[in-house]
Amino acid sequence: MLRFIYLVSLAYLAALARAYETLEEAAALARGLLAQPPAIGTMATLYPSDHPTLPGAPYAMQEYFAPCFANGSLALVLLPISRHGQNVLRAPAGDASLTVSTAPADASRARVALLGNVVLLDEGEVEEVGEALRACYTAWHPDARAWMPGDKRGAHLAYWARFDPHTVYFVGGFGDEHFIGYIPLDVYQVAKGSQLPEPESPARVKLVQQDAYL
Repeated sequence: MLRFIYLVSLAYLAALARAYETLEEAAALARGLLAQPPAIGTMATLYPSDHPTLPGAPYAMQEYFAPCFANGSLALVLLPISRHGQNVLRAPAGDASLTVSTAPADASRARVALLGNVVLLDEGEVEEVGEALRACYTAWHPDARAWMPGDKRGAHLAYWARFDPHTVYFVGGFGDEHFIGYIPLDVYQVAKGSQLPEPESPARVKLVQQDAYL
């Protein structure tokens, strides 16, 4: 009887080993999640410590992003009028997290959480890549043309920003079938998106980022 239980356990563990994605496959799936429509995730930031009613409290809300950088950093349009914009601008390091799930979301389906920093692009960077960013971002979010950075007729003051992840946590689905765990940043940055569709747009570009966050 004990031998039977032992053999069954070995068979079960072998099945699990076959079911898990490799680290590289999980990284490719994570990058693929970020490169599928609608390119909207749940961003979390913190209220500033001197906020009159919610000091240090977490705030989470949907946020547009665009996978415009070759190393997996994400393009953002930061609006000072938004709660996220205000929190990020008051955070010394621009700390934020972004979670993206397979659509429709389900416990058995993949999702990824990125922890990192929101960095405002300086004038030199905007001058160098601004047009390419605009083309990439609006390919994913055509409605965002109404609030583009630098547009004097835009609906709101806006800035180009970049979300640089420093920590990546991936859940491929149920733990007995898929990879669950941290993906090293260097593996994530070189991975190519896998098995997930990208939007049909001739305007999509990938920008090579030389100063990737480390």
